[in-house]
Formats: sequence, C-alpha cells, structure tokens
Amino acid sequence: MATATKTARKPNAAFMKPLTPSPILAAVIGADPLPRTEVTKKIWEYIKKHDLQDPANRRNINADAKLRPLFEKEQVSMFELTKIVSGHLS
Repeated sequence: MATATKTARKPNAAFMKPLTPSPILAAVIGADPLPRTEVTKKIWEYIKKHDLQDPANRRNINADAKLRPLFEKEQVSMFELTKIVSGHLS
C-alpha cells in the first residue's frame, strides 16, 4: 500500500500577478495594482459593506452609483461579475 504525501499547493503565478484596475474599477477598489484574487476580495467587501446583494436572490448584485459604470446595467449575477471585472484589469 503506497502512502500519499501531501504537498502544499503553489498559487498559480497568473493569479498572483498584480494587475492595474481601469479608472472605472479603481473608483470602487482603489488604483493600486493588485492580484486578481485581491481584486475579487475587495469587490465583495464593497458589495457586502453597502448591502448590494439582492434580498430576493442573493446571487444577484444591485448596482449603486459607483458600480453602475462598471456593470453598465442595474443588476448582474455573481457569475457575470468575474467576467466584467476581468475586462477592467490590465
């Protein structure tokens, strides 16, 4: 019987590379270059702080004045959010 040794997962270098947010995204999370994982974390902190999840369907995020230019509509699903944010990182 072989024993499996656990090795620590190394983070994917692409996810750890600091990316610069567009001016529209920077209005929400700040202008500092951040790894993609931190960008997602900051967006969710903003959404929760301002209580922007739709009470009827928590998978949807309602836009406020700062998020409307980013979303380009009144509401997006959490699945659309990743795609939208990716388009605002370089």
